[in-house]
Amino acid sequence: MATPETVNQLEPAPDKSYVNDKDRYLISDLCTELEEYLDTQQVAEVYRAYLFGAQAHEGQKRVSGEPYIYHPVAVARIMCKMRMDYKSIIAALLHDVIEDTPTLKEQLAEKFGDEVAELVDGVSKLTHLDFVSKAEEQAENFRKMMLAMVKDIRVIIIKLADRLHNMRTLDAMRPDKRRRIARETMDIYAPIANRLGIYNMRHELLDLSIKNAYPMRYKALTNACKQAVGYRKEVFETIKSAIKKRLKAVNIEARVKHRRKNIHSIYYKMKEKKISFKELKDVYGVRILTNSVDDCYRVLGVMHNLYKPIPGKFKDYLAIPKANGYQSLHTSLFGPHGIPIEVQIRTKAMDRFAKSGIAAHWLYKKGEESSTESAQTRALEWLKGLLEMQQRAGSSLEFLENVKVDLFPDEIYVFTPKGNIMKLPRGATVVDFAYAVHTDIGNTCVAARIDHRMSPLSSHLHNGQQVEIITSKNSRPHPSWLNYVVTAKARTNIRHFLKSLQEAEAISLGQRLLQQALVQLKGKDYQPDEQQLVHVLEKYGLEDYDCLLSEIGLGNRTATLVAKALVDEQGQVEEDVREFDFSGKPLPIKGTEGLVVSYANCCKPVPGDDIVAHFSQGRGLVVHRLNCKNLHDPQHSNRKQEVQWSEHVEGEFQAALRIQVENQRGALARLASVIADMSSNIENVNQSEKDGLISTTDFVITVRDRTHLARIMKKLRALPVVNKILRI
Repeated sequence: MATPETVNQLEPAPDKSYVNDKDRYLISDLCTELEEYLDTQQVAEVYRAYLFGAQAHEGQKRVSGEPYIYHPVAVARIMCKMRMDYKSIIAALLHDVIEDTPTLKEQLAEKFGDEVAELVDGVSKLTHLDFVSKAEEQAENFRKMMLAMVKDIRVIIIKLADRLHNMRTLDAMRPDKRRRIARETMDIYAPIANRLGIYNMRHELLDLSIKNAYPMRYKALTNACKQAVGYRKEVFETIKSAIKKRLKAVNIEARVKHRRKNIHSIYYKMKEKKISFKELKDVYGVRILTNSVDDCYRVLGVMHNLYKPIPGKFKDYLAIPKANGYQSLHTSLFGPHGIPIEVQIRTKAMDRFAKSGIAAHWLYKKGEESSTESAQTRALEWLKGLLEMQQRAGSSLEFLENVKVDLFPDEIYVFTPKGNIMKLPRGATVVDFAYAVHTDIGNTCVAARIDHRMSPLSSHLHNGQQVEIITSKNSRPHPSWLNYVVTAKARTNIRHFLKSLQEAEAISLGQRLLQQALVQLKGKDYQPDEQQLVHVLEKYGLEDYDCLLSEIGLGNRTATLVAKALVDEQGQVEEDVREFDFSGKPLPIKGTEGLVVSYANCCKPVPGDDIVAHFSQGRGLVVHRLNCKNLHDPQHSNRKQEVQWSEHVEGEFQAALRIQVENQRGALARLASVIADMSSNIENVNQSEKDGLISTTDFVITVRDRTHLARIMKKLRALPVVNKILRI
């Protein structure tokens, strides 16, 4: 290994104009610290990586004006503080060489091995692709990083260390850029650190985010906290002394220390509760560290005996750890002078783990810390969920949105019928629970028993409830579920199912529309040859025949234009066709077309009505009654499709009725009773007019066809209270 003198000669010359001595961390300092837990050969490899990185970044400077190599060294120092392995440290020193220098991944693999090259590549942004927007670029880079993280968790730890040093040195940036980076850190990187249990890093990231996003608020809160130290220091010393005395009396060995809430915790609590700093009572708390789990519960009893507990403020994360592996007992007490005290009780090992999270897997020796194994298992389960989410997401933006949802779990705990504990975000519904159990159960759920009582799928779950899912083989996800699910897994699977279902239905509808258009042009038995098909696919830039049929079914392309392109040997067809040939047989509507055929809300057609349809881009066919006023809209004039009801129509359809009744007690109940007796459901009721004698009520009901609707109207008209009834 190089001597300290050689190391110092190779380090950049100090320049106090852009960095303070206390902020600079040199490679000699890093090597000295690494020697505390790495062997000499590994430290030598780290130093060799520094030389390579320094040469690659030679001449580059940061926005602050300092040599660029200071940044990788600082990132490596953060990794060193977490006692990460030497390959992680090497990757931290080289994390920007692929992105910011001509160095290739293959060169890194050759010099430092495939493992280091993969780590560096996982952290590197995509620089060789063109993106439509900044948001898409950010989302795609995030997806790349998360997929690399699935392969090796160290990728995200390096990225978090990189982001932490960038946040520490953000002052050199423009205010608008500082705010943007701070917001991104709050939305993505701090929640990831939380999800991995790296609390020290999470707290600093959030505090620095508040500092850069809201500098005036941060300064005011910092000053207020300093003043509060003086006001309450004596009180907290008294509390600490009382706790130590009581613990000593019962022969419990424990370490007691008081702590101040982080700035971000204070800020968000004031914002959420809409209170001033003076009204915030729990700025300071107490942490008690013991030697065993048994001692933790004994200390809890002592604390509740010393000071009165605040009802509803106790949480046992020892028996049920958080999703990131965090374990502790939390309680709040009424202290002296009415001051609330937040108390955290945990073992010393749990405290060390709470600071390092998943990184403790590298920090502790095998067998020394059992919680690191469970934390790693939880992290791997989360990563497995991310991989599934990525595979089902339609785009990188959708994936990023789903991950953001998944990163904010204010958790509840519910039980399966067998007594297993399921963790879900607060606000989760039955559907979220069903998908958490298994994707197939989510796809086929119809209802649930919550604490042995039947409940709908939209029911919100609460702590301690027992949930049993009821499924049906014929059930499938409904688009309305997206309105109330909160977990990313449920949202992703529902969207994926609906998208796959819509695609299959679009292909089927597109096949029927194209065949109909080809019959009109060339006769019943005409089929385009393979050469014509290839020519048209190239013309439209589509991959295969199914893509073409899907485009037609979704209304993105008209069947007439595609048919003419297939028939025309040259493929020369005008894109703007204003007239359609309706001389052929109209397209039959069966009622089973699913998501690609919808029925207009403005006129609510039912089987038996004269109908016509128009194409809505991305949705497919929208069916209207023939006399619907909305059909005169110019935007529909060139996208009409002649349709008719099939001989055998399946399903139920909505119809709207306006009923004028006399104001009598129980009139509405009689109307509802008749509708139910006629095998119809009421979907919506709205009272549009009311005076002293007459009220007018609009009903939306389900019917099988026009005949069924006529029978319902006849029965309603026969009621004495009904003055007038009409379909609207």
